[in-house]
Amino acid sequence: MKKVLFILFLVFTFLNAEKIKNLASVVGVRNNQVIGYGLVVGLNGTGDGTTSAFTVRSLSNLLQTVNVKIDPKDIKSKNIAAVIVTAKLPPFTRQGDKLDVTVSSIGDAKSLEGGTLLITPLKGVDGKIYALAQGSISIGGRNGRGRGELNHATAGTILNGGIVEKSVVYDIYDKKYLKLSLKQSSFETAINIQKSLNAAFNEKVAVAIDPKTIKLRKPDNTSVISFMAKILNTNVKYKPIEKIVIDERTGTIVAGVNIKIDPVVITHKNITIKIVPVKNLSNSKNNTLIGQNMALNVQNSTLSVRKNDVTISNLARALQKLGAKPKDVISIIEGIKRAGAIRADVEII
Repeated sequence: MKKVLFILFLVFTFLNAEKIKNLASVVGVRNNQVIGYGLVVGLNGTGDGTTSAFTVRSLSNLLQTVNVKIDPKDIKSKNIAAVIVTAKLPPFTRQGDKLDVTVSSIGDAKSLEGGTLLITPLKGVDGKIYALAQGSISIGGRNGRGRGELNHATAGTILNGGIVEKSVVYDIYDKKYLKLSLKQSSFETAINIQKSLNAAFNEKVAVAIDPKTIKLRKPDNTSVISFMAKILNTNVKYKPIEKIVIDERTGTIVAGVNIKIDPVVITHKNITIKIVPVKNLSNSKNNTLIGQNMALNVQNSTLSVRKNDVTISNLARALQKLGAKPKDVISIIEGIKRAGAIRADVEII
């Protein structure tokens, strides 16, 4: 029987101390995406076939740059493949810095394993070249032959395969005002950051202008670099947002172990779940006890638990004992959420 994979993270209900750099980012300081079109050579007959006209045309054009003229119709090699090359350009990178690049086939190549990417310009959205990529492709040992696995042989990476040719300029040195953007909107977190920063600098340097944005004012006689270094390393009281994440494709459910379920009754197929206070559990042979903090009563596929002890973690283990399939467990959790018995957010991916 296929089992559900439950990954349980401990989520505390009280406030934790967290550094601001883990909760927010500086507005304007971010990664930039770059992209390019290139050719991979050196494949052992696993490249694009003759039906990929753009590949043979690209090879013909490339050979002409080295004074070798050949009609694309005469090219029969399957040792080449057309690819799209992508990379992230981190903030404050300078000319000569190295980047990791991702190479993905766009033709009918069977595999890029053992191939070498020829020099490929990587451009930004403005059409300008910001980096050049070249090197041997690593598939990472994933050939897609494993049972139930996706085929990753047509995509690979080149570690340090990109070289920055043009920097993205971030002029923050002369700025007096900056902004922080919270990764998750929260009125409480925004106010806590405002209070923590004003207390740390002993003056009003921060003001929350909405639940996601905090405006910063650099104190006099302080550089922007030292100011932001102290800002990002300041601890702030933070309450994690309780969330249940469900991957319907794999049957994986990620949830905090302390997420409680209110009293509810739900029937799904041949399983009936009653989350109600139970004072006395009968000692019949069909009864099952799971864990020290949870009382579980099973009678005719009916599951009853004590109200104060019911969490997503308890329910998951109980459903597994009943032999529920992954999609049934997911449907039950979604149904309980719709009934308003779960106060945590449910995100389906």
